[in-house]
Amino acid sequence: MATSTITTSENSVELNYWDQHLSTGSNNQQTETIPRRSGGISDPEEENVVIQQLLPVDGGAAAWKVLIAAFVFESLLWGFPISFGVFQDFYSKQPEFEGSSQIALIGTMAQGLCYLGAPLVAILTKRFPKYNRQQIWVAWPLCIGGLVAASFTSTVGGLIATQGMMYGLGFVTLIYPILCMIDEWWIQRKGMAFGIIACASGASGAVMPFITSALLEKYGYKTALRIIAIGLTVLTGPLIPLLKGRLPASEQAVLARVNWSFLKKPLFYIYSMATLVQGLGLFFPSIYLPTYATALGLSTTEGALILAIMSISQTCGQFAIGFMTDKKCSVPWLVIGCSAIAAIAVLAIWGLAKSLGLLIFFSILYGFFAWAFGPLRVGMGKAVSDDPSAMVATYAFFCFCQGIGNVLVGPISSALLSQKIAVGSYAISRFRNVVIFTGGSMFLSAVVIIAWLLWPRQKKTGFNCS
Repeated sequence: MATSTITTSENSVELNYWDQHLSTGSNNQQTETIPRRSGGISDPEEENVVIQQLLPVDGGAAAWKVLIAAFVFESLLWGFPISFGVFQDFYSKQPEFEGSSQIALIGTMAQGLCYLGAPLVAILTKRFPKYNRQQIWVAWPLCIGGLVAASFTSTVGGLIATQGMMYGLGFVTLIYPILCMIDEWWIQRKGMAFGIIACASGASGAVMPFITSALLEKYGYKTALRIIAIGLTVLTGPLIPLLKGRLPASEQAVLARVNWSFLKKPLFYIYSMATLVQGLGLFFPSIYLPTYATALGLSTTEGALILAIMSISQTCGQFAIGFMTDKKCSVPWLVIGCSAIAAIAVLAIWGLAKSLGLLIFFSILYGFFAWAFGPLRVGMGKAVSDDPSAMVATYAFFCFCQGIGNVLVGPISSALLSQKIAVGSYAISRFRNVVIFTGGSMFLSAVVIIAWLLWPRQKKTGFNCS
């Protein structure tokens, strides 16, 4: 068990826990007072030594409680906006919204703020760690309140402001204190822990599209949003007391000082570019597959099934990739492999799909490999900085890069989508440019890493492919 020792005479703190972070290692700590025995004259102020014993990292009841609670928060609160494809399909058929070109911005804002706001929120969260729990209590009702407010609006602009912006701002403010807590509890198995968090939304995505679709069809969007808000409140509210950090305030203050040296490393910008390029095409399938299925004559339930299967595959892929990063697998080759397979799946399967079976096959491959960049952010962060204080910062910056593509989905899709539907054509004609753009983004992401590996200067600088 790791320890930090405080002497009452000097008020000094030994941060042994992080130097020994490969051993066992929460805000919950056990304190013990040990009398100091000395044969000579002793200072009364040095009679006692207070030893704080921190609970273990990488396992134990306390660490798993935080991880399980974080999994539930991520699966429900992030699983909702990434299933927006069902809402978009429903909104586009409503008389008051029909023909609006801004419907996609609702989901774009909800997800985009979570990505683009990541660096700023992460920096503030790390800078003021003692307010992490207060931050959760402010952000959680803002997130839920966005859905409640959306249920009282009847315009696309109102939905963008509430279901989009208000929800997205609440979620990004909520999730980073939770990620900081996980960062404290999980050290050697950090890739696995963040892989579990990354795949949480995929787990909920396996059922949430069906629930959302059923509620929308039966009650309409206003009542459906209120039911979802109540459900999220009941399922997540009781878990907030379980969200606790591992470290005492004194050690949190030390880790609040982020080591920014990774900004000087070329590899950081290579990974950022690969993530950015991949993110430009990443979100199109999850948004447009239900609409694509409807254009083929499939039912809305079958469209939701495709998203659900993609979410299950995403869950398996993100856990597997997170586990592989802990096992020191080569991060560059994981990026190349995942991006290349995703590109092949898009161009060769989605573009030619004319049946439910092929769309399901595509969703399995794409979900497993394309969404693997979630846990890969941890591996990328370790590759550009071995300082634990930089982990959350690098993770947030890679989120930002991926989120640029999310925000641009609306403008890009409006330029790429065609109004003509020809079932016999590639990607039924209407989605041809979307498919080519998505597949090209995946392919170029792999090319960025391959070019870096082949760059002759790497032999001189001692670049490590792991």
